Amino acid sequence: MASKGREGEHPSVTLFRQYLRIRTVQPEPDYGAAMAFLEERARQLGLGCQKVEVAPGRVVTVLTWPGTNPRLSSLLLNSHMDVVPVFKEHWSHDPFEAFKDADGYIYGRGTQDMKCVSIQYLEAVRRLKDEGHHFPRTIHMTFVPDEETGGHQGMELFVKRPEFQALRAGFALDEGLANPTDAFTVFYSERSPWWVRVTSTGKPGHGSRFIEDTAAEKLHKVVSSILAFREKERQRLQSNPQLKEGTVTSVNLTKVEGGVAYNVVPATMSASFDFRVAPDVDLKAFEEQLQGWCQAAGEGVTLEFAQKWTDFQVTSIDDSDPWWAAFSGVCKDMLSLQEPHSGARDLPCLHR
Repeated sequence: MASKGREGEHPSVTLFRQYLRIRTVQPEPDYGAAMAFLEERARQLGLGCQKVEVAPGRVVTVLTWPGTNPRLSSLLLNSHMDVVPVFKEHWSHDPFEAFKDADGYIYGRGTQDMKCVSIQYLEAVRRLKDEGHHFPRTIHMTFVPDEETGGHQGMELFVKRPEFQALRAGFALDEGLANPTDAFTVFYSERSPWWVRVTSTGKPGHGSRFIEDTAAEKLHKVVSSILAFREKERQRLQSNPQLKEGTVTSVNLTKVEGGVAYNVVPATMSASFDFRVAPDVDLKAFEEQLQGWCQAAGEGVTLEFAQKWTDFQVTSIDDSDPWWAAFSGVCKDMLSLQEPHSGARDLPCLHR
């Protein structure tokens, strides 16, 4: 077992805080520092390290623990290095300080999404190696760039390259949500992200006049339709305790653009939305609904997709499924090893 670090902090927590301090924040992530950090982890753990530049300045880092039977397909543990932009003035602590309070809470951009998972992968491999384990299958850990901007300059390009094919990945684990209890939350499907930009064109003119058919008026109609849909989905979620967030479609207005001056009515305005479409939604009908809202707003209103997932995949959680049987079986074994005790702490369990 690893020794405690300064002030009793576990070395994995120290590594986590070091990783958080690397400013891999969009739109200008410091990927160089992140890769140097990962290369050092590979050296300390005795792992292979491969760097694959998929686009200028965009490198996928692969750490590899070879298995004893290279003929078998490998296990892939994936995480992304980049984090979303931050509004520093709304934080109680510097988002890149990795401040830890007296209760052990760590404040930092990327703590859950998803640098904690990266460190968990590394710590799991470290412990297994220290305990002398060897496995038939090779284990790869991939650290990818640009996930927060759609993965177009990261995993999307990597999977098309021979270096990815050479990994021979048979099963992969990726992003989830951190849980403060002993429960393992298992996500067996995911809502599809649709990033939509609605552009409205209309008559321009001077700001002192009541100009008809403006871009803003028509854009307002579309925004109102989409936000009404948002409220409907929110109410559906809140009124039914059986529903989870992943079973309804969420949407947020994330950007509004247009205009050149206070006293000039613009000819063009746009609004951007982040949809997360529920797995049971008819995607063709949903896109037709979006188009219908644009058409109802008037002429010159169009939409385009910055990201559009259409390939829904739902992993089986039936006991006959090999993956689910293996995963749930281990969790049940963990539960059976727990000693009976009182108190509020959860026993290991599965949330499906």
